[in-house]
Amino acid sequence: MGSVSRRGLLAALGSGAVGAGLVGAGVVAAEASGRAAGSSADGGSASVVPFHGEHQAGIATDVQANLHFAAFDVTATSREELVSLLQDWTAAAVALTAGKEVGQGGASGGKPLAPPSDTGEAVDLHANRLTLTVGAGPSLFDDRFGLAPARPAALVDLPAFPADALVPERSGGDLCVQACADDPQVAVHAIRTLTRIAAGRAAVRWAQLGYGRAATVDPSAPTPRNLFGFKDGTANPAASDTKTLDEQVWVQAGDEQGSAAWVVGGSYLVARRIRMHIETWDRTSLQEQEQVIGRTKGTGAPLGHAGEHDAFDARTLPASSHVRLAHPSMNGGAQMLRRGYNFTDGTDGLGHLDAGLFFLAYQRDVRTAFIPVQTVLARQDALSEYLEHTASGVWAVFPGVPDGGYLGQQLLSA
Repeated sequence: MGSVSRRGLLAALGSGAVGAGLVGAGVVAAEASGRAAGSSADGGSASVVPFHGEHQAGIATDVQANLHFAAFDVTATSREELVSLLQDWTAAAVALTAGKEVGQGGASGGKPLAPPSDTGEAVDLHANRLTLTVGAGPSLFDDRFGLAPARPAALVDLPAFPADALVPERSGGDLCVQACADDPQVAVHAIRTLTRIAAGRAAVRWAQLGYGRAATVDPSAPTPRNLFGFKDGTANPAASDTKTLDEQVWVQAGDEQGSAAWVVGGSYLVARRIRMHIETWDRTSLQEQEQVIGRTKGTGAPLGHAGEHDAFDARTLPASSHVRLAHPSMNGGAQMLRRGYNFTDGTDGLGHLDAGLFFLAYQRDVRTAFIPVQTVLARQDALSEYLEHTASGVWAVFPGVPDGGYLGQQLLSA
């Protein structure tokens, strides 16, 4: 995975576009009768994260080991085509997250002279806690589908931050899909499948693989480390803390009015590909590294304290330290639920690692969470010297899908 290039990734995604044969009745058939990817009695059920629910899975779900994230440009020319795309994606997602093959016949039971309806690389791998989380970007609310009046007020274009080095082709997107699983091939298969289904109606704009989760929503689990070697996400909200999630993550009734009320029960996602200047960091003394972060490297304790989870006053940390500037107490209590992943995309041609953090953060309102926090970090954070933001996007994440419904139904059926 470490040597997968962006060009190679997009080529692999695009290779399945011809002969998809997965839409409509074929996908629905997989939901009803598709066989599990594997036949052992204990192989699938224990690793299945339910697709249907009040909120989409993949947000407060315990963070899986691997990520495949993709942003799509919608090429459909009518609202009806967009609806059919999301209906077909929903049917496929139900099958995939249950560990089933997609389409009539699956990978090996179809007509010999037709392409298989499932590409087959996830057969026998089971569900592996696969989740698929889908959202709509600001660009979807132009004049193509009559959705402009339904654009939520909180779905704002992110401002330009100091020192951003964003690549336009690797930013934004009408739709996003976050695929997380405990097996990397299961996550890749899911995005590959949705890309095939979307042929003629949507195409991948950019994508990112991630590994080695850099956040957790389970306080009892060890806090993971980022590629700088520091624990990341110590103060992340717990999945069991429903009060904090309601206050900070899930959009509530009254947050969005009128035709934008469709997002209630959903959330707002900010994704940022943050390249880390690994070689420069590796030449920095331990003392300076800890001063930059605001925590000890070994235990993760705030400077001046013994334990990672010790209570502390952020104002006692170095003025330009990352932990001080990002702490909720310094930002009006604003919190985000982070689900970041490490990435390594080979080298940059000069012998430097093209590696870093793929930052994923869910929040109730980007105007009061990500934007003000990132504005402060971009201007004052000592860590910024070692970082470069190269891709970015913001999406309104659809509410959960009830049994019999489809992704985005609250938006598109209005």
